[in-house]
Amino acid sequence: MTETALPTIRPFPGADPVADPTAVVTGEHWRITVLGSGTFRIEWSDDGGFEDRASTFAIRRRLPVPAFTAERIGSGVLVTTERARLRYDGGPFSPSGLVVETTGPDANRWRWGQEPRDLGGTGRTLDDVDGRMPLEPGILARDGITALDDSESFLFEDDGWIGTRVPGRRDVTVFAYGRDFDAALRSFHQVSGAPSRLPRWALGNWWSRYHPYSDTSYLELMDRFAGEHVPFSVAVIDMDWHRVDSVPPQFGNGWTGYSWEPTLFPDPPAFLAELHRRGMRTTLNLHPADGVRAFEDAYPAVAEAMGIDPETEQPVPFDPTDRRFLQAYFELLHRPLEEQGVDFWWIDWQQGRETGLPGVDPLWLLNHFHLLDSARSGGEGMTFSRYAGPGSHRYAVGFSGDAVVSWASLAFQPEFTATAANIGYPWWSHDIGGHTRGVRDDELATRWVQFGVFSPVVRLHSANNPFIRKEPWVFPAEARAAMGEALRFRHRLVPYLHTMNHRTADGTALVRPLYHLEPRRDEAYRVPNTYAFGSELLVAPIVEPRDPVTLHGSARAWLPPGTWTDVFTGTVYAGDRFVDLHRTLDTVPVLLREGGLLPLAAEDELDATANPTAFEVLVAPGASGSFTLVEDREGDTDRIARTELTWDAALAEFRVYATTGAADVVPARRDWRVTFLAAPADGQHPSARSEVRFSVDLSVDTAVGGAVTLTGPPVVGLDARGAVRRVLEGAQSGNAEKAEAWEVVSKDLPRADRIVEIGTVGLPDALRAVVVELLGSVHPGEH
Repeated sequence: MTETALPTIRPFPGADPVADPTAVVTGEHWRITVLGSGTFRIEWSDDGGFEDRASTFAIRRRLPVPAFTAERIGSGVLVTTERARLRYDGGPFSPSGLVVETTGPDANRWRWGQEPRDLGGTGRTLDDVDGRMPLEPGILARDGITALDDSESFLFEDDGWIGTRVPGRRDVTVFAYGRDFDAALRSFHQVSGAPSRLPRWALGNWWSRYHPYSDTSYLELMDRFAGEHVPFSVAVIDMDWHRVDSVPPQFGNGWTGYSWEPTLFPDPPAFLAELHRRGMRTTLNLHPADGVRAFEDAYPAVAEAMGIDPETEQPVPFDPTDRRFLQAYFELLHRPLEEQGVDFWWIDWQQGRETGLPGVDPLWLLNHFHLLDSARSGGEGMTFSRYAGPGSHRYAVGFSGDAVVSWASLAFQPEFTATAANIGYPWWSHDIGGHTRGVRDDELATRWVQFGVFSPVVRLHSANNPFIRKEPWVFPAEARAAMGEALRFRHRLVPYLHTMNHRTADGTALVRPLYHLEPRRDEAYRVPNTYAFGSELLVAPIVEPRDPVTLHGSARAWLPPGTWTDVFTGTVYAGDRFVDLHRTLDTVPVLLREGGLLPLAAEDELDATANPTAFEVLVAPGASGSFTLVEDREGDTDRIARTELTWDAALAEFRVYATTGAADVVPARRDWRVTFLAAPADGQHPSARSEVRFSVDLSVDTAVGGAVTLTGPPVVGLDARGAVRRVLEGAQSGNAEKAEAWEVVSKDLPRADRIVEIGTVGLPDALRAVVVELLGSVHPGEH
């Protein structure tokens, strides 16, 4: 083993930490670097020296220099750009001496030391959090100015190894973009690097359970899932893959391990190859804190690499700040297992926050060097670990920790996931359904799975408790059916998700708070659990128990201007308002924007590793729209194929354009089913149904494209009578009151009049709310 032979330790790809000199203004003890029109790096140095090495947050500072002026005022300076002014007196940072102001319609002022007023970012872990927890800072604020203090983070030397900071220096980056949140995040990513782009298969369902599976029992479980038509693309094997109970007692506990448990996995390469044959990728759990002990298969080689006589059985301590250890850690412990077929590693957390070097977090080191090592042969690499602070978006996927089984836990996860976009962190994976404690609640488990399907990464998981289960068949029929349908829909979503995956790598997260879309609307800040899911969808997950009368769960949303169509029910809602959305257990509010196009794999194409040969595209046809489908091939992700889809509302034409770019990564011919969430122009509106949609089919040569033209614009909107009747039929309430309500609903009156009159009927409040929601939706011809 030689240092120079190993690519594990090298500068992060794209790192360029020394700023253009023309962007820099200096004084005796201070330096200001203009990194963007609203981004200022401000440094103070007791010794007059300044830091040009990359930090955990900032890996790129050599950026295009924006136009700015610098006016010396005494020992300080006034720096002015098109967006902001920075006034600094040249002394140690103080509220009176360091002030940043934005200009224009978002004019505001920030002073050093003021109480943070940002919109929050994310957190290191949700371990044992039962409900809400404080969030770490983000870089967005309603008043438009935030400060990211990078003074305590550790550094990377030019060769990629670890560096520490010089005492007596401050290093702060201020973002001053008003409510131009997109610009602020673009600048953040210019400095901190791009988010990870995931392999396509990571966007399917993950199966995970803390349980001592054997190779036989795990494959039998996958057979059962296949028989249930529930697809998975990632096999997560928790810590029992390695020796646990069989660790000799003189070596301590079995949390840390790198050797397969032979009684459970007698032939690991064959087991991993079989998972690959089934279209699955595999990750194994790591708890590295106890180092390498003498019972490990790789111990003799690791001990020799560290200068230890293996005969002494002296343990090799876990020390990621020791360059020799880190190289042995990858070359001798992990790579042999990868050669057997392990695809990536789940870096679980047991090693604490401290190392032998001040300010150097072992979690940061594991995330960073695992990512670099996983990408050593090309590609972007893949890790699965906890968030370690600003800059962690480079090391997806995030593991949010051991979730408590409770409605309070579920209720916080949508907000926690969306707000992470405020610090550029896009890829959270939660313990879907909850990991530990709690009580059995079949409705809670179902709603958690539905949220998981509309979260960045859906990974079903539970503790080593025989009564905490996630297999759909252990639930009653209603929950079992809803879970199965949700998990199948996730794999149908993969073409859309992978397109958003490429978009995320350019800096726009898959899941974003609504105020990213409407930053100047106060209403957008008041619905933390409603979020954008890619470019086309809004999601409002149901995170509280259903009402016992209506048998509907509910979620309050604010809808931006325009109209929004539920992809499952076809109900159309006018935007620019708050609305309470009520759903039975088999569905969740997922709304497609007006003119939105949602590409789905065909119902029988659920392999998350392959680009489909057949699609269904859902269209909200009230306005024209377009969507460019982005595809690549595993192991060749830089060769990208793009297929533009358009809907022209005026011409009533849907078109699939010829695929451009690396067209050979997709099938030469494809079948497309175009499903309009509306009624056909020449058909009768089916008022007795609870949803409206119709489809047309076309077969397309990928190199040529194709189109279909309807006889006229589809009729947008749903006559609510049929949906209301179904709600009344299922309601657990008085029949006389329901009959009276139905009489009102059936009247040939404007819907506003019917809504007023329904208030005079003695329905329970919850039931009245569901009826009013449906009567208040867009009806045919009203769009």
